Amino acid sequence: MTSQALGFRFYASISDFFRDRKIPLPEGVEQRRNLTYGPHGRANRLDVFYPRTAEGKLPTIVNVHGGGYVYGSKEIYRRYCMDLARRGFAVVSFNYRLAPKWKFPTPLEDLNRVLTWLTEAEPGLRLDPDRVALVGDSAGAQLASQYAAIWANPEYASLFSFRTPRVAIRALGLNCGMYDLAKRAKKPREGVQLDYFGDLPEDDPRLRELDAIGGNYPPAYLATACHDFLRDAAEPMCRFLREKGVEAQWKCYGSEDREQVAHVFHVNLLLLEAGACNDDECAFFRKYL
Repeated sequence: MTSQALGFRFYASISDFFRDRKIPLPEGVEQRRNLTYGPHGRANRLDVFYPRTAEGKLPTIVNVHGGGYVYGSKEIYRRYCMDLARRGFAVVSFNYRLAPKWKFPTPLEDLNRVLTWLTEAEPGLRLDPDRVALVGDSAGAQLASQYAAIWANPEYASLFSFRTPRVAIRALGLNCGMYDLAKRAKKPREGVQLDYFGDLPEDDPRLRELDAIGGNYPPAYLATACHDFLRDAAEPMCRFLREKGVEAQWKCYGSEDREQVAHVFHVNLLLLEAGACNDDECAFFRKYL
């Protein structure tokens, strides 16, 4: 692993720890934790959350965590996913195999395994494979947006070694993300880019996810923040989706004087802006799920 990626893991883990210790677990939410969805041990475990009083199948959100492809886990997103679940959703939060040991497209393969598992899950988990939204932030937003292109475009899907299951992805929540994978994968590569892409050729057609997006792509809500270092990616992606015939909205949260409303702000439930973003995104999901 590159020194840049090691440093990122170290500082991100400290920041996440001190943030989460201040946030109480949301109430009224049932938890089913550490369920196995694949053969790779802890890297293939997931949690399911749903309102304790719920009956029957619920519209289902699958959360794809961020972390630059080299960091992150379902544990870091536990409070956030429980907060989504209390709004009336079943929520799946999962670990996936991380770079540099596992390179592109391993996280997409694991997301596909999660959705396959979802189609076979026990009824008591309240999951509905016919009403699914993918939500992701940072690298997770890129993964969610790319998987949606695979799911919606059979020709693009044929470039990958896995077969998508029969789920209906009806909406996307893309938070603080980067979306032009081909541009990001260009050489020279360093840091997390080198860790994730390795020596993958720049002209690998699997990197051209934007070319695969068309009218069958799910409606998308894109969120960013005034102090998000990827802020400039949201509006162009929203405009691009609209030009392709996809319903899309975007919003920038916070203000110049609110420096704490920054990258992946929506996970910090202590922020009023996080609550507003999560309310807006869930309202968007309800229109389609």
